[in-house]
Amino acid sequence: MSAVLKPVLTASLALNPHPQRKDWFDPASPRPTVEEERRYRKERLAVAFRLFAQWGFDYGLAGHITARDPQLLDHFWVNPLGIHFSQIKVSDLLLVNAHGEIVVGEGPLNRAAFAIHAALHEARPDVVAAAHTHSTYGKAWSTLGRKLDPLTQDSCVFYGDHGLFNDFSGVVLETDEGFRIGKALGPHKAVILKNHGILTVGPSVESAAWWYIALENACQAQLLAEAAGKPSPIAHDVAVLTHSQIGRHGGAEHAFHSLYDIVVRQQPEVLQ
Repeated sequence: MSAVLKPVLTASLALNPHPQRKDWFDPASPRPTVEEERRYRKERLAVAFRLFAQWGFDYGLAGHITARDPQLLDHFWVNPLGIHFSQIKVSDLLLVNAHGEIVVGEGPLNRAAFAIHAALHEARPDVVAAAHTHSTYGKAWSTLGRKLDPLTQDSCVFYGDHGLFNDFSGVVLETDEGFRIGKALGPHKAVILKNHGILTVGPSVESAAWWYIALENACQAQLLAEAAGKPSPIAHDVAVLTHSQIGRHGGAEHAFHSLYDIVVRQQPEVLQ
């Protein structure tokens, strides 16, 4: 280590003896009131759709991201069917109850969105948000019926932290199948839906959305690596360590917010 860098690092460690826990890896503090928290989640949900459109996760009418309401815990906010992700605003979002009834907003409601997300939100009280679309690389990887390998540092975010649902039976329209997807998800942040695509969940809208972007990227990287040759995975103990370093939701939230700021600046109408 250079003589210049050593005192800087020493001073940094004195202020923060656990540099992997620095502020930008910590989740955001909760908002002080229910109303502020609801608005916060809805704003990030609307921006997440804009981001998904930019990343090409907007195939046809397929795809949905949900955010649990902070007060009505068996209700969630979701996009209406038929509005393109690139056009969704906060005012377009629907509030749906546990029976699939629209409480706030004007539909229609995507029935697959309700069937999958209602079950996930019920099965996982810790989940605030869930994301699923028919993105290209997620779909392609799902046809292999395999979990991802720890091939890169980035893919280690999902090492030992994603499930596999290998029972495709057509479009998900019943909550029974949603509960089976939830069982395959288990306690993890993501699940690969065989012959269907990928799905992520998180304790915040930001984490669920960013992990979806990251999972799609991991699927793309492994598809490219296997097309080029025989990739060499990261050793188990190193992959476990790397997951512990970069797999927490605080980091995902900050990664999302770096993109959120750009969308709000360029498309301020999203918050209307």
